Amino acid sequence: MQQARLGILQEMPIFGGIEEAVLNYLLSKASTIQLSRGDFFFREGDLDNSIYILQQGSVAVYRSWQGRQYKLRELAKGDCFGEMALMDCKPRSAEVIALEDCSAIQITAAQLADLYHVNPEQYTMIYMNLGREVCRRLREADTRLFISERSSSTAG
Repeated sequence: MQQARLGILQEMPIFGGIEEAVLNYLLSKASTIQLSRGDFFFREGDLDNSIYILQQGSVAVYRSWQGRQYKLRELAKGDCFGEMALMDCKPRSAEVIALEDCSAIQITAAQLADLYHVNPEQYTMIYMNLGREVCRRLREADTRLFISERSSSTAG
């Protein structure tokens, strides 16, 4: 089981360049969250500074606007979510619901802070990787917005 969890982390860009010993350290402190289909990992506006890495199952990410829910994306095994709140310490900007039974690794900001005291270089690398992931998602969102705006301006 631990080897499978380690393998998932090693495949993720946010843990690129992170030593196996550090990943094992994080996993030793991390929780495993089990949710049934239809349960929420968190809701928009919740205070929670954890990142979740899906070990099993799939989820959908939703955002509310004017009383309606809009699906932003679906995520599956090996994907992560929650990195924005981990980095900016603000309430959740979206909600994540299990589309099927799910298992996820939960790593909190406090657990990462513990890593800082053990290995500040690896801690810094993780946060740099998280920043890159957030930038990648922002770039993707910008592209989708651009395409949407272009489609709207040419349709009218």
